Amino acid sequence: MVLLLLAAVLLLAVGGCGCVVWAARGGPPWTRAVAAATLAAGELVRASGRSRGNRTGAADETDG
Repeated sequence: MVLLLLAAVLLLAVGGCGCVVWAARGGPPWTRAVAAATLAAGELVRASGRSRGNRTGAADETDG
């Protein structure tokens, strides 16, 4: 069951990324709507990571 859920999320993410690329190249109007939703969802995920204080990336830290 969890595998099906993860597969569905992966398919939605890949489809959304495809719509972002297609809309950037002048696709039909519905691709622009899906692309906007995909980009907004990405920003929400990124913002939620910042608000919880998660620092998973090592690029921000400097070593000695």
